[in-house]
Amino acid sequence: MKNIGTALVGLIAALLLLSLSAFNVDQREFALVFRLGEIVAVKKEPGLNFKVPLVDNVRYFDKRILTLNWTEPDRFLTSEKMNVLVDSYIKWRIIDPAKFYVSVKGDEQQAERRLSQTVNDGLRAEFGKRTMHEVVSGERGKIMDILRERADRDSRQMGIQVLDVRLRRVDLPPEVSESVYQRMEAERKRVANERRSRGAGEGEKIRADADRQREVIIAEAFSEAQKTKGEGDARAAEIYSQAYGKNPEFYAFYRSLDAYRNSFKSKSDVMVLEPNSDFFKYMRNSGRATSGK
Repeated sequence: MKNIGTALVGLIAALLLLSLSAFNVDQREFALVFRLGEIVAVKKEPGLNFKVPLVDNVRYFDKRILTLNWTEPDRFLTSEKMNVLVDSYIKWRIIDPAKFYVSVKGDEQQAERRLSQTVNDGLRAEFGKRTMHEVVSGERGKIMDILRERADRDSRQMGIQVLDVRLRRVDLPPEVSESVYQRMEAERKRVANERRSRGAGEGEKIRADADRQREVIIAEAFSEAQKTKGEGDARAAEIYSQAYGKNPEFYAFYRSLDAYRNSFKSKSDVMVLEPNSDFFKYMRNSGRATSGK
């Protein structure tokens, strides 16, 4: 029994020693092994590892890509001495955990402060060389590339790699934006009024030209109509004259019939004439011709 108890105690001690010696490294982490405050091992690959119990201790660092966001946009001056608000972010990660620990004591917040200072200094320098239009659209991509390269070069001393620097938004401060918008609105109104005035002038010119052309067309049409009418009247008079010359009596008879038709068109018409009037000449002759038969 005594041997069994001793073996059991030894097994428990071995298990305890093993648990104190073993540590696991996750695939999303780096691990630094310290011995009395000094780095003795760097574990970059995931898996089970061992250390000296009660002497060594392990500290873990994130291997994933981290994002540094500013809580408030920063102000920068352009080459025109115009204030702009810049909202940006940085994508970074630890690539050398030993150097990262030595440079910033493994403190991510301290590393982000140094990164932020580096990027802000770069933004101030790059914006100071460019106009408002260039920083907003013209050379925005170029500025981000320059900042990324500079921040990555400086951060390598901390064991950090900067993957990206992005300018999400570049705006004017509210007090400046309001005045700019007012100037833009006034300019747009001026242009609109100018175009309306020009359009009204062009409209009047077009209407005046249309009215002139209308009067010319009407005058030409009236002249052509009068000419055609005159030619028709002349032709009709010529035909009447020829017909009258061939048979004056028939022509007189035809004119009388036309007069009868126009005179007796309405039943309410009243005419007061002598029975022997020339108007009834052909009626009298027609009556005698009928009775003679």
